[in-house]
Amino acid sequence: SRTAGFIHKNFEGKLADGVANLELIGDFQAAAGTIAAHYEARDYAKALREIMALADRANQYVADEKPWELAKKPEAVYRLHEVCTVALNCFRLLTLYLKPVLPKLAEEVEAFLNIPPLAWEDSQSLFIRHRINEYSHLMTRIDPKSIEAMVDANKQNLEPPPAPAPARHAEAQVNAAQPVADTVSIDDFAKIDLRIARIANAEHVEGADKLLRLTLDLGELGTRQVFAGIKSAYAPDALVGRLTVMVANLAPRKMKFGMSEGMVLAASGDAPGLFILSPDSGAQPGMKVK
Repeated sequence: SRTAGFIHKNFEGKLADGVANLELIGDFQAAAGTIAAHYEARDYAKALREIMALADRANQYVADEKPWELAKKPEAVYRLHEVCTVALNCFRLLTLYLKPVLPKLAEEVEAFLNIPPLAWEDSQSLFIRHRINEYSHLMTRIDPKSIEAMVDANKQNLEPPPAPAPARHAEAQVNAAQPVADTVSIDDFAKIDLRIARIANAEHVEGADKLLRLTLDLGELGTRQVFAGIKSAYAPDALVGRLTVMVANLAPRKMKFGMSEGMVLAASGDAPGLFILSPDSGAQPGMKVK
């Protein structure tokens, strides 16, 4: 965690006596039940999507609070302590939620945080008034694709082997790569205005089997309502606060449930699953994607 250095440099390695953002920590704690249910159902992809949505919120919190700027202001020393403590609480909970699939990483984080092995019930406790060890680099920024690749590579340790399929159906089990679409000119592509958007709200649409209603915050460009066909992949609560990429200049489309004012981008393939795109930390709502 990038805030650990400030804890050691400014506070002798000790966390604050409380957390400044109980709402954020509360949301992280509330996710424990949903993530546990996904693990128990062996739906690791959904569990990881929930965890990555939380990681995006933690990254956004740090980007908004700018502890590197607070560290330059003597009058902001208490705020710096609180912000870093909140960030490390988030880091600890993310580690706990990833522990079933990344146990070795969890061991290294436990040593860094100077804590006993994490158990699921620890998700409901606060991490305060505690002295941590000096931080050493553990891994690069968590990326959902890399984690899912690691899970796929170790599925034999996570779930029982599937029953063998009949040989006569073997050819049907090979996923053919989706063909590349027709070539477009750079001028045509430049007409598409892609923007960073924060999902300010997400909710089910009554009477719709596949749609979620998203309210997207584009910063100074205002808000947009978009209907996205991602209901099968995401719970609305897991999307709120997350950054994504949208087509901002798509002509509004009047639908049965209301006006859709754009489109969010998501990846999919022949296998089941939808994965909305997320920018790296530091991106802000309204930024143009080039």
